[in-house]
Amino acid sequence: MIRIYNRKTKNYETEKVAGENYIKWSYESPIGKSLTELLVKKKMFSKLYGTFCDSAFSKKKIKKFIDEFNIDMDISINSIDTFSSFNDFFIRTLKKDARPIPSDANLLMSPGDGRLFAYENISINKLIQVKGISYSLEELLANKEVAKEYDGGTCLVLRLCPTDYHRFHFVDNGIPLENHFIRGNYYSVNPVALERIPKLYCQNKREWCTFKSENFGDILHIEVGATCVGTIIQSYKANEKVLRGDEKGYFKFGGSTTILLFKKDSIEIDKDIIEQSNLGFESMVLLGEVIGKKKIL
Repeated sequence: MIRIYNRKTKNYETEKVAGENYIKWSYESPIGKSLTELLVKKKMFSKLYGTFCDSAFSKKKIKKFIDEFNIDMDISINSIDTFSSFNDFFIRTLKKDARPIPSDANLLMSPGDGRLFAYENISINKLIQVKGISYSLEELLANKEVAKEYDGGTCLVLRLCPTDYHRFHFVDNGIPLENHFIRGNYYSVNPVALERIPKLYCQNKREWCTFKSENFGDILHIEVGATCVGTIIQSYKANEKVLRGDEKGYFKFGGSTTILLFKKDSIEIDKDIIEQSNLGFESMVLLGEVIGKKKIL
């Protein structure tokens, strides 16, 4: 059972997980764990399932998924009968007024919909995956020089489960630099897997870039793939200016994660999010929701 903090009601909710029984079997049972290591974590497995989700045959999954997880289609630009495949539905775009973007440049917004962990004054050698399991930023980026610039900074980990809007956005005006690709596995990023696979983020396929933001300094944007997420699409063009709220990219089918790193003394995260993260609970957030502010020294 995954419990998530609802910032509006100030209560905890139980997350309804797509494929929950399969995920538990894959990461908790002896046979499931063996099969995950032999097949499920491999690129070919996710590529084959991704091909199916791109095909017209997958359209029959859409209505059942919407009904089972109570997906709000009123905020989708497209209606259910216009999607060409399950992936077409999965990467749906939203109406402009569905996710308002804050106009105050000093406010930090969430880059997407999902479940958020936030950690301040981080040690780049011991970033928290889950309680008792950590990893290093150098391993995550495969770049020691860039990693050391963020020691003592702030780390945001936004987990997108399959039921979420699966596009991620820039949190400020600025210029994103070139994208870096790191090959890896395709483990699930569900908490069940995170509690059992050491340094999971450093093992999975991932991409990252430096974002030269106008108000918050240099930000690292890192996207981590997962089981059945055979493709991470980057929508932006390197070295061209973007505006706050502009789309950076999107994940195809599956749960995925985007990680943001801020340098020391650049931002201050809202107290409730920090408190819940320290207790081990993710906070539910939406794209554009205010999650912090620029730190004034």
